[in-house]
Amino acid sequence: MEVELLKEFVSIESPTGREQEISAFIRDFLEEKDFEVETLPVEGFGDDIIAYLPGKGPTVVLNGHMDTVHPSKGWTKNPLGELEGDRFYGIGSADMKGGLAAILSAFVELAELPRKKRPNVIFTAVSDEEGYSRGAWELIKSGKLEGADLILVAEPTNESLMLGARGRFVVRVRVAGKKAHAARPHLGINAIEELCRFVGSLGRIRFRNHRKLGIGSYCTLHIEGSADGLSVPDEAMAIIDRHIIPEEDWEKVRGELLALWEKLGLRGSVKISRFERPTPDMLPYTVRENNRFVNVFRSIHRTFLGREPEITYGRSVGDFNYFGAYLGKPTLVYGPVGENWHSINEWVSVSSVRRVKKVYTAFLRSLV
Repeated sequence: MEVELLKEFVSIESPTGREQEISAFIRDFLEEKDFEVETLPVEGFGDDIIAYLPGKGPTVVLNGHMDTVHPSKGWTKNPLGELEGDRFYGIGSADMKGGLAAILSAFVELAELPRKKRPNVIFTAVSDEEGYSRGAWELIKSGKLEGADLILVAEPTNESLMLGARGRFVVRVRVAGKKAHAARPHLGINAIEELCRFVGSLGRIRFRNHRKLGIGSYCTLHIEGSADGLSVPDEAMAIIDRHIIPEEDWEKVRGELLALWEKLGLRGSVKISRFERPTPDMLPYTVRENNRFVNVFRSIHRTFLGREPEITYGRSVGDFNYFGAYLGKPTLVYGPVGENWHSINEWVSVSSVRRVKKVYTAFLRSLV
């Protein structure tokens, strides 16, 4: 079932903002199998899908996102699905329709067990993960996951077990200079040049170290500015990515940037602000390696695949940040092997999708 679902999912185009068709497919698929299904509207995007499987013991949420990045030029494989050996190519095949197919198949298989032999399971498929995580945030705001004991996210991890991730701020830097004739630049303050000196010096900032998540980072994503005719430009703006670890809040980030500006002795004035988002900031989180669910998962993985999963921590962000930081529930991320996420000729391993489904099913059965 998981492989057929993978093929179906990839054949449905669902770039962020166009998840309506795949959302309807998953809803109809679950209703045809007599599950209790709810839809949660996400304005401008496909509905979130929520399905319930009552059982015994803890309540576990299975989560995956339905959207993909937009297609890029240069594909040599069919972006809507092409099987070659063990690799299934297609947009979103690895990120994350392979994982979504695995957890949906596991969810259906668990329904075949007597109620007393399975935990309470909530299947969720959400929109806009590749954008601003509107779907995950609507799900959290709805309160429907408040009773959950554990969140399992099937993002591609190459069969490693991810127990946390850095968070992220997006920073807007505006520089105001002084206009003058471009033939006499010494009479003005060139906002573009001052901003370039600033972003070129971000590497001087020293970061704290977290024993699991490592250190934060800066990356300039966008820079703009222009002159009014033959004039010294007096305005410039940059958008900067700042990945963060625990104990790095907005005031710390803003403060270190202002301190760098002063240290460099740059001219003009600078304004540091957060880039506007429709959802809250993506904060870092971790799960203890001796958490009871982690211990069980590792044991099941060893039993069924003959090895323990490598423990990893995410360098970047995803819906898991919202579940781990805002919902406050242990959030484990585990998904199939694949490559070229967000790039041409993305693929996922079919055998890995099967293994991931097998591990999830066995793990859930072991919780009762």
